[in-house]
Amino acid sequence: MPAQPAWLRWLPVIYVATVLALEPITPVQWPVSFVLIALPVVAAYAHGPAFVAAVTVFAIVFEGVLAGTPCCAGRDVGYLWERHYVATYFSTALVGMLGALLAAHRTRRERTLATVRSVAETAQRVLLRPVPHLLGRIGIETLYLSAAAEARIGGDLFEAMSTAHGVRLLIGDVRGKGLLAVETAAAMLAAFREAAHDEPDLPAMARRLERSMSRRAAQLPGGEERFITAVLAEIPDDEPVVRIVNCGHPPPLLIDRGRISELAPCDPSPPFNLGVLLGGDYHVDVEPFRPGDQLLLYTDGVTETRDRTGAFYPLTQRVREWTGLPPRELLNHLHRDLVAYSGAALDDDIAVLVAHRLPDGEEPGPHTDRAREESNGGARRQRRRLGAALGRHPAAARRRRPH
Repeated sequence: MPAQPAWLRWLPVIYVATVLALEPITPVQWPVSFVLIALPVVAAYAHGPAFVAAVTVFAIVFEGVLAGTPCCAGRDVGYLWERHYVATYFSTALVGMLGALLAAHRTRRERTLATVRSVAETAQRVLLRPVPHLLGRIGIETLYLSAAAEARIGGDLFEAMSTAHGVRLLIGDVRGKGLLAVETAAAMLAAFREAAHDEPDLPAMARRLERSMSRRAAQLPGGEERFITAVLAEIPDDEPVVRIVNCGHPPPLLIDRGRISELAPCDPSPPFNLGVLLGGDYHVDVEPFRPGDQLLLYTDGVTETRDRTGAFYPLTQRVREWTGLPPRELLNHLHRDLVAYSGAALDDDIAVLVAHRLPDGEEPGPHTDRAREESNGGARRQRRRLGAALGRHPAAARRRRPH
């Protein structure tokens, strides 16, 4: 269950202390002790029914002490059973019963919420299972933030797999939100996990994903339109390049020796489940990806994050300030900056995946539990820095001009 703030747990004590401070300095005709009637409700905000019952008994006894103690309130003992005070005792007991019921209901709701969170986290681990920290010589780091804070899962998705064709990556965004988006994302991930091993190249894999998503869409109730924007990437083991098929998705960023290139597709491919409608095939862009380079894939929840003035988040500009950081630290900075930029009011799911090719001669470090780091909004710092990048490979495709 979520822990209550410290000030809320101490609120009953603060309340009683305030009454004690006011009672001696107010006239006898103004019995401040009457406000102790509300003490059980104050306690119900952060404590359980047993504590509220104990506070109710304390409040009734304390009201009697203040009513009949000349040294504290300036009244003689006869006030103890005066009819107004007797009514106060009964009112406090009644409010105490209601406060105990309120505390029991609140505790039950918090336990239900804790259970829902636990189930959501389990579902997220099934849907977005933790990506391996290292696939051959390719390091992988991820960040996932759900706009529905209590759900913690949404329609954004990512995956990374080591295959006979190299490391294959997927990042995607399902149109829409809710349970239907989650189900569509699960179907997309299942299809990718099969096709990544079977298909010889990215266009063949994209066509297979298109067929899978078309069959999935045909089963949707009411013929609701559902499509997925995505980026498919392939990093071969024996070539310093990355092959990319962009299906209507925001272009990845390539970080190379402190420079950032936006890898916009030369010939964009249609989103999945729109391939038949738009026609055309899937075009592959080939980009250099040498030891030390980083490839940042993200969903539009990043670039469509707005500040209080409505301005979009300047991803390329911000990442340019962190190009010297290891991938894990880069994502930590990005996470904190997105929360600060939006004023902690993210209104869309966010998924980010960074793939980096380890420099030659650098040994991979130990694996880390990034799922815990991301849920807590922090991360263990990755201590090693990427070494100097090697010279350009003559067979690599031409680099786009950096921004």
